[in-house]
Amino acid sequence: MENTEQYIERAREKLRNLKDKFRWLSRQEVASLLDHTLLKPYATKEDLRRFLIEGSKYNFASFCVNSYAIPILAKIANEEGINGTLCSVVGFPLGASSSRSKAFEASEAIKNGATEIDMVINIGLLKSREFKEVREDIELVKREIGSNHVLKVIIETAYLTNEEKIDVTRLVMDAGADFVKTSTGFGPSGATAFDVSLLSVVADGKIKVKAAGGIRNYYTVCAFHALGAERIGASSSIKIMEEI
Repeated sequence: MENTEQYIERAREKLRNLKDKFRWLSRQEVASLLDHTLLKPYATKEDLRRFLIEGSKYNFASFCVNSYAIPILAKIANEEGINGTLCSVVGFPLGASSSRSKAFEASEAIKNGATEIDMVINIGLLKSREFKEVREDIELVKREIGSNHVLKVIIETAYLTNEEKIDVTRLVMDAGADFVKTSTGFGPSGATAFDVSLLSVVADGKIKVKAAGGIRNYYTVCAFHALGAERIGASSSIKIMEEI
């Protein structure tokens, strides 16, 4: 296993070589990467309806909302004849709720029509180096939703040191999750090129990387994909598609 300095150097090398890996993605490729997102706390039912109907023009990877909105989207989708993957955030945006409450929230979202869950880790426990508890938090949610549903784990990189980013990515892998995700979009900053590169290097293909937070244009989607992101979370998904 590589040490912290080796991982960081490999991530920097990947950034230096970005121009060799970069390519402009097709509309279909971009849409398949994007989790079309609406997480504003003041989003109304009409906002949710517009979000789903407008987004249904594109073949997005998923529609990502707060857990209470999953049954609302499922009902609208049924009424409008829209097929789309529903994704719910859990323990959002702080990650500071109990593991059992996260598991219950995830279970309810699955029952209501979600097939993907984006959960937030307990950041305070990670920074306290309570690694066993952090891993068990993730494991409980994964066990609750089952192996046939996708679990993405938000680590909120803006609060973490590089060593902590490496440690928690390993924990996410050990816990059996499917993705490690950079950010909620509600922290002090969102995804950065370095963080996407670093998480990708540590994950090493064993799990996937999702970049989220502050991603608002076509170039950034293409660049982050070249650095290893296999999913992109964005509230600007339609604007991004209109750029292509």
